Amino acid sequence: WYLAANRTFDAWATPPPLTPVRVAIIDSGIDRAHPEFRGRIVAARTFVGGTPDDEQGHGTIVAGIVAAAIDDGLGIAGSSPSARLLIGKVVDDGTVDPEIEARAIRWATDAGARVINVSLGGLRDPTSSARDLFSPVERAAVEYAVSRGALVVAAVGNGDQAPSEPWRYASYPAALPHVLGVGALGRDGDVPAFSNRDPVYVDLVAPGKEIVSTFPLALTGKRPACAEQGTTLCAAGEYRDAEGTSFAAPQVSAAAAMLFALAPGLRAEQVRAILERSAADLTPADGCAGCTIGRDTLSGFGRLDVAAAVGALTASWPVDRLEPNDDAGDRARRLWGPRHAIRATVDFWDDPTDVYAVLLRKGETLRAELTRSPGAAVGLFVWEPGTESVEGAGRTARRPAATAADPATDVSWTATQTGLHAVQVKALEGGDAVAYMLRLARS
Repeated sequence: WYLAANRTFDAWATPPPLTPVRVAIIDSGIDRAHPEFRGRIVAARTFVGGTPDDEQGHGTIVAGIVAAAIDDGLGIAGSSPSARLLIGKVVDDGTVDPEIEARAIRWATDAGARVINVSLGGLRDPTSSARDLFSPVERAAVEYAVSRGALVVAAVGNGDQAPSEPWRYASYPAALPHVLGVGALGRDGDVPAFSNRDPVYVDLVAPGKEIVSTFPLALTGKRPACAEQGTTLCAAGEYRDAEGTSFAAPQVSAAAAMLFALAPGLRAEQVRAILERSAADLTPADGCAGCTIGRDTLSGFGRLDVAAAVGALTASWPVDRLEPNDDAGDRARRLWGPRHAIRATVDFWDDPTDVYAVLLRKGETLRAELTRSPGAAVGLFVWEPGTESVEGAGRTARRPAATAADPATDVSWTATQTGLHAVQVKALEGGDAVAYMLRLARS
């Protein structure tokens, strides 16, 4: 039912020729012998020992949603006909080590993945540092992928893995900048209680209940009387009626692969923006009792709509070639020379902050001038040397040396000490992405 709900193939009577697109599945492996994946697996690697074969089923379900063969007379149809799979096995005993996950993300990036699906995650709880599983290693791997043009799509997580259900925060890595976080949707149009909520990091929802997909033949063979071998219909236990945000995320990954296949010149941030801004808004009239008009905590921008996303390819979508540059220190974009004119974007929901590092000697003056497209309010800040972070966890007690906010977005600052100064452009409120020109002059 999810193919129809997502309007996966509604844009054409017959899908046009599609460029092959590499999609990484960072999960529990895959059934490499499954006929639905014949010719579709580019590489498979295990990061937890043994083989890349899937002994649990989770990864094979995810892979099938993306790339199962179409019109082969078998099982199911995948959502992205030209997807080619990179399989990174990171789950062995049911747990995931963030460092192993990070290695797999880097491997997939180096192997040419344009989309990286992560249907797993660690608990996020900003109210409890003891429970919060933020990993700088995981964040660095995501930033590595972003810097090389990959779009990371992640499940926002399920409440049964959290202290309470529904849980009010998306899991990591969905709760990281640049990652497209996906929640679940039921047939009734409502967001189920198990799908984690979040005011910022739930970006889209897609069907996450009653999912039918591929399943390892070795596992379905334990029920030989079942006719639909190799599918979840013959699975035992929880996967027979598969549900979870894990299975919503690959539908979005497949849609991203479809857009890359139709327009190979697109950048990851453009594909992310298209999928989000073309989503079908959900309200109580659609069956989502807790949803509101516009972006909301349950469904983000709304329900995945592949046909609308394909239609949106004709529009102009801003690019940001200097990402990632989300904080001070070694995460800032270093600029050399006395003058710069930088074109980039900020987006409160996905990329709220851009930071540039400029060397000033004591007594030198920096003039920063920002012009921008209409949209959400934007702030401009200059931070003195020694600033470790401009916001979020671990922020120092420092305050910006100079600030400006709409409409007077220009700053002049004379350095009181020699060192790298951080120039921050920040989206201050929700709304559409804001394209800007930042001019910097040192004298």
